Amino acid sequence: MARIVLKFGGTSVGDPDRIRNAARKVKAEVERGNQVAVVVSAMSGATNQLVKWVNDIAPIHDPAEYDMVVATGEQVTIGLMALALQQMGVKSRSWGSWQIPIRTDDAHAKARILAIDTGPLGAAMSGGEVPIVPGFQGVSPGGRVTTLGRGGSDTSAVALAAALGADRCDIYTDVDGVYTTDPRIVERARKIDRVTYEEMLEMASLGSKVLQTRSVELAMNHRVRVQVLSSFDAALGSDLPGTLVVDEDEIMAQGIEKSVVSGIAYSKDDAKVTVTRVADQPGVAAAIFGPLADANINVDMIVQNVSLDGSSTDITFTVPRTDLARAIQCLEKSKADLRFDAVKSDTNVAKVSVIGVGMRSHAGVALAMFRTLADKGINIQVISTSEIKISVLVAAEYTELAVRALHSAYGLDAA
Repeated sequence: MARIVLKFGGTSVGDPDRIRNAARKVKAEVERGNQVAVVVSAMSGATNQLVKWVNDIAPIHDPAEYDMVVATGEQVTIGLMALALQQMGVKSRSWGSWQIPIRTDDAHAKARILAIDTGPLGAAMSGGEVPIVPGFQGVSPGGRVTTLGRGGSDTSAVALAAALGADRCDIYTDVDGVYTTDPRIVERARKIDRVTYEEMLEMASLGSKVLQTRSVELAMNHRVRVQVLSSFDAALGSDLPGTLVVDEDEIMAQGIEKSVVSGIAYSKDDAKVTVTRVADQPGVAAAIFGPLADANINVDMIVQNVSLDGSSTDITFTVPRTDLARAIQCLEKSKADLRFDAVKSDTNVAKVSVIGVGMRSHAGVALAMFRTLADKGINIQVISTSEIKISVLVAAEYTELAVRALHSAYGLDAA
């Protein structure tokens, strides 16, 4: 008997028929003799509507009351899922986050899970019950409902799987696994059978929308085996495997040698900022990025160009496009102290990345990337690297061309 956590996203429970479809997959796992817990999101579109109502009433609102409103979406889904399972003859009960409880800090709208008391929940599972748990939320030290931020249901599912000591956490979504790149751009993209936590973390942070970044971090830290599956495939339960996200050692134990590059990711969510003619002296970079950090603006790619006479420098970096206006405002406030010439920005950019743990032990990966882009006439504006990825910033109109060319260059096209 295995203990499994199944998570269904908003599109998977978007209407009563889809809830019944998800319930059939749950029932199939129960009939295999497994102990099952289910985590569900709100029905697709429900959270957006709740957020809109909050903003209509109070554009600048109390985060605690925001959480009280938007958390109701999952309350509907857990009850409906429990009812669907009961109609199929499966013993099931919905559990509110405060009934378990799922304990979080008190950072409303962006809370982090601190602990999950799985005693009563585990006992219910051992007694043959399928508990239905709301994703995306918990309860603060003061007893208030909290939410984890958009996409937080993945994090809820992985955290619950870790707390229960589950054998696997299956994430059901509208795709049937993790692909080498976006199949909408590259028709010959391949589904990956197994991907490492590190690779999936890079993919999630660099534009892949399959799994939420925090959930992958949590899975890696607690070694939770995660499987990505399609809710809309005709197979029931795990009859048709999706993509397993596991430790690199597990992949190596299967006698499978990792490819040098596992996938190509892209993102159009960044903006480029250039601060021109800054004095080239110690402390200037800290003076520029300090106010941005204080404003909780994340800076990603950074490049510095020193003038020929060595007296000044231009510093270019990227920020989330949604934070661009605030970033410019922060820099302009510091202009008198920094004595730079100007702040320039560009939203017509895209970040394209090659990812793979095999890069650790293979030379020439960067050369292949730069040569491929050069052959296509694509200019590289900024470069950043880590041990298992290389990212470049290019003009947005070259995104699809760059992704297709790199996918072929690294031998990722399906045969």
